[in-house]
Amino acid sequence: MKINEVISYLDSKFGLGLQEDYDNCGFLIGDRQTEIKGALIAVDLTLAVVEEAIENNCNLIVTHHPFIFSGIKSVTTDSAVGQMIYLLIHNNISVYAAHTNLDNLSTGVNAVLAKKLGVMDAKILRPVADKLRKLVVYVPVDYAEAVRTALFEAGAGRIGNYDCCSFNVEGVGMFRAADGATPFVGQVGELHAEKEVEVAVVYPTIYESRILKRLKEVHPYEEPAYDCVPLTNKWQQVGAGMVGTLEQPMPTLEFLEKLKKVLGLPMIRHSELCKSEVKTVAFCGGAGSFLIGDAKGAKADIYLTGDLKYHDFQQANNALIIADIGHYESEQFVKELIYWEMSKKFSNFVSRISAQNKGFVLYI
Repeated sequence: MKINEVISYLDSKFGLGLQEDYDNCGFLIGDRQTEIKGALIAVDLTLAVVEEAIENNCNLIVTHHPFIFSGIKSVTTDSAVGQMIYLLIHNNISVYAAHTNLDNLSTGVNAVLAKKLGVMDAKILRPVADKLRKLVVYVPVDYAEAVRTALFEAGAGRIGNYDCCSFNVEGVGMFRAADGATPFVGQVGELHAEKEVEVAVVYPTIYESRILKRLKEVHPYEEPAYDCVPLTNKWQQVGAGMVGTLEQPMPTLEFLEKLKKVLGLPMIRHSELCKSEVKTVAFCGGAGSFLIGDAKGAKADIYLTGDLKYHDFQQANNALIIADIGHYESEQFVKELIYWEMSKKFSNFVSRISAQNKGFVLYI
């Protein structure tokens, strides 16, 4: 099996098109046509991870954080990044990263964190906007079902927990084929009326190219008439952070102790403990100070994230508790998610989770 097959699956499964504009996810180093021997999964790419991949004969490393994030002006062994690139290329090891796309997925980083913390009914805290469109297409009555099915299979027609969603109105389409046309119905130079169905489906913009490609393949007309309409609706299944509830309220100190145990933290930085118990929990793996206002709006008792600064805690203002649970610590379980998805899909090579289990911030 070629590495390209694995990369294509990860692009699709983890929604590569959902990454933020500033990010650098996807295939970063390597040859797509290389036969895969094994995959190593880590949060960060470090020299120790590269050496572990070499030792275990893994020629694909999948990380959460992309190690190539900004411009690299030189590749020499004088720097840590240069050393890694040298070793990767010298040993024919490919690197793939799934970062903010996995942060934004409702089944991604935060979903795994919710499960570990016992948070139920978790929903996206800040759904993304401007990522949905509506396709309206006009199809001859006898071909409407085939076109709808093709659109659904390409990723259209999903709204929340429902799929195969469409709105259909029958009417009459009129057109006249000009010279050079090869009309499916009607004659060149003659006005033609045809019973048609107006089919309307919602779709994410990241799937637009494949949806339109499939539409043109299945639609019987030489020139299908269709519109792609931007929507202001938010995509509730994609976005930053999550919020949910515990099965039963917990005393605040007891919940914080549970956090330390689950995440492997020796301590937690937090704002004033203005709540005696915790029921509604908002959280964002990684750096999520930008969601404090959203957590307040969701009436959360506590908001959990990493990389908080002094004045971030000031925003709590006794409306909720803000707790810094560490960047790495809040995202460490993404390794399990990636491993599970790869192992479930591919059985002809070994995937393994890296033994490197600490971030760049340590505690004493």
